[in-house]
Amino acid sequence: MKKWESHFELGDTVTAEQLNFFDQHGVIVFRNFISREKVAVYINELKRLETLWLEENRDKVNGIPLKFGKDEQGNRTIQRLCFSSLYSDPLHQLLEEPRLKALMAFLSPYEGRIAENEKDGLVINNYINTPNSTFTQMGWHTDSPRDLFLGQKIMPMLNVGIHLDDCPFENGGLRVIPGTHKQNMLKLLFGKKYFIDNNDDPREVGFDMHSGDLSVHDGRLWHRVKQSPKFGEESRRRVMYVPMVTGKYKPKDENSKTPFYHRFTGKVHH
Repeated sequence: MKKWESHFELGDTVTAEQLNFFDQHGVIVFRNFISREKVAVYINELKRLETLWLEENRDKVNGIPLKFGKDEQGNRTIQRLCFSSLYSDPLHQLLEEPRLKALMAFLSPYEGRIAENEKDGLVINNYINTPNSTFTQMGWHTDSPRDLFLGQKIMPMLNVGIHLDDCPFENGGLRVIPGTHKQNMLKLLFGKKYFIDNNDDPREVGFDMHSGDLSVHDGRLWHRVKQSPKFGEESRRRVMYVPMVTGKYKPKDENSKTPFYHRFTGKVHH
């Protein structure tokens, strides 16, 4: 397993070099997308939403289940929040950021948009490795089969991760197999056992992520989240995922049904 060394700075537009790089690998990392001050604001929003939703005994948002765990003291925590920008002004403003919109160029020739109220909206993953934690890693998957589950053609989408904690390569975190966004349908569906397979792959790469960095990967790329070898606060990794999608607009609201693949992934996300 190799460490990914390539990274870029994101300006107001995506450069030709960055477009070519992404086309080849299906993944790109931009350093220092947001300042430490902004990171602190978003972490406060995460904590505020978590407290509020726990008080409300909320178990899903717009039909998508929240994922719960326990911290080191045994207190209930929310480890995956969805549609978070719909409940937070600072997070909603973040999605209006012009540099984020510039990333749509990676979806060309398709017309892309930020799916604030589609799919799972702005997701905040809050991974921590404790003896009680249920959400410490996520097995290999691509994001494409959910389109098939919903009876749609597989459309290009981007997973844009805004990283709120420093996560060196050695501490686990995002792993991808570069270039697999161009695999055929058979490999896309059967190349690995979805979510169950957590094994290292000789082709995979990991990253040194710093607080404030941004990563983009094509939803058709094989990716996973590797468990941290550390425990407690040292293992904490908070990442906000902005979905950028193409195709038909499919908003969700509080009456939306829970997609059946969530009943499935609940059993296999550890």
